[in-house]
Amino acid sequence: MTTESRDARRSGRRPGNSGTREAILGSARELFAANGFDKTTVRAVAARARVDSALVHHYFGTKMELFTASIALPVDPREVLAPVYETPVEELGHALVSALIGVWESPHRDAAVAMFRAQIAGGDSGLIRTFLLEVALEPLLDRIDRPEGTGRLRAELVATQMTGVMLVRYILRFEPLASLPPEQLALIIAPTVQRYLTGELTTAQVRDGR
Repeated sequence: MTTESRDARRSGRRPGNSGTREAILGSARELFAANGFDKTTVRAVAARARVDSALVHHYFGTKMELFTASIALPVDPREVLAPVYETPVEELGHALVSALIGVWESPHRDAAVAMFRAQIAGGDSGLIRTFLLEVALEPLLDRIDRPEGTGRLRAELVATQMTGVMLVRYILRFEPLASLPPEQLALIIAPTVQRYLTGELTTAQVRDGR
């Protein structure tokens, strides 16, 4: 047995790189879905995949890059959405919708749709929840938390709109919605998203737990 093999056995690292990347991705998907983005660590993903943490960084770089790979997106979603986070609050609806549809209209759309379909079919929407609420919308929570205590609800309402579009346009492919130009679709649904973000909500019962 070689020194490398003995070291790999002691550390629990898989010898060689056969299947290592896929094992890391599988572990990452499970943990991100179950625990969310913030509570999932690179160390935990490595332990679940039985590899060294250094290998996770070697294959994927940062935790955000690992998450991006786990949901089959071609780019870091927070980089794409960075201009949205700086948009005036009264214009957030159109900016956010345009950016998210732009991600789905990328050359890697088929992979993203396959992930979404698998999550729905498997009855576990954890990755979708983590992507929308903890990655895409979390940086907006403080700005849309008006009145105080409504930020999370507003983000979840936005998520209903965006997951509905993803399902009906890209999976069920209802016409004419499926064939609408992305720019036209954004103009149609942006006012609804803006209302969710900044409009009046009946939330007293929600805040008080009634």
